[in-house]
Amino acid sequence: MAFSEIRYEVEDAVCTLTLHRPAKLNAVTSTMLAELLQALDAADADDAVRAVILTGAGRAFCAGADLSGGGRAFDAAAGGETERPEQHRDGGGLVTLRIFDMKKPMIAAVNGAAVGFGSTVLLPMDVRLASTAARFGFVFTRRGIVPESCSTWFLPRLVGMARAAEWMCTGRVFPAEEALAGGLVSRVVAPEALLPAARALAREIAAHTSPVSVALTRQLLWKLLGADHPMEAHRLDSLGMYWTGRSADAREGVGAFLEKRPARFPLAPSADMPPFYPWWSARKFRP
Repeated sequence: MAFSEIRYEVEDAVCTLTLHRPAKLNAVTSTMLAELLQALDAADADDAVRAVILTGAGRAFCAGADLSGGGRAFDAAAGGETERPEQHRDGGGLVTLRIFDMKKPMIAAVNGAAVGFGSTVLLPMDVRLASTAARFGFVFTRRGIVPESCSTWFLPRLVGMARAAEWMCTGRVFPAEEALAGGLVSRVVAPEALLPAARALAREIAAHTSPVSVALTRQLLWKLLGADHPMEAHRLDSLGMYWTGRSADAREGVGAFLEKRPARFPLAPSADMPPFYPWWSARKFRP
């Protein structure tokens, strides 16, 4: 698959997406956002892909928006758009919403500076690993704009309101150790160990789990974050247990356990999701 600003590679059931503008510290452009959306669609539709890793080329993960255009870098009207303000959609938000709806688990391997979009794109991922060289920053208030990519919804749910408010209102850049202490990342490793750690985690998922079970579990976790009562979870996991419990994957999973052998799950997310999935799609979200 040919892209100009990202790289797309699949090996051992793991798709690795690499932001690839190393000379610009992988600063994000409209082209990169469009390519990320295309790549996420491709990985999600490919049953040979069991997990997705996102990392950056060179010494940065992503330095945020490309500001080489000057003071109007964030001005949507500068390009002559005539749409009404309420119809405008933030490009970073389209990417994070796509990640939010992924069937495949996503792992971030943050190899260096991750500021602006470089930090917000991480939030809907399932596991975030960081190099000791990583730096994070929700720098929007220092640029005269607001946090984007749905980050004001995601970040407090990951790290709590007080820490999210501190990081976002100050806009300061902070080290990987602070990100670990705050729960933004789950592990900090030496730079040379980062991609091997991410790949080991992705391959563990690929080798030992049902892809349909993982897809459903991922969405139950994310989509129930805003539920008002555990009854909503009870209704959904009851439906999930009804459908998955009678599936070929469940029979294979139990059989493999009893026979002490690796499981070979036959079902595929592209064709075998239960009829109640995606249960959230009928809801209408408006700004």
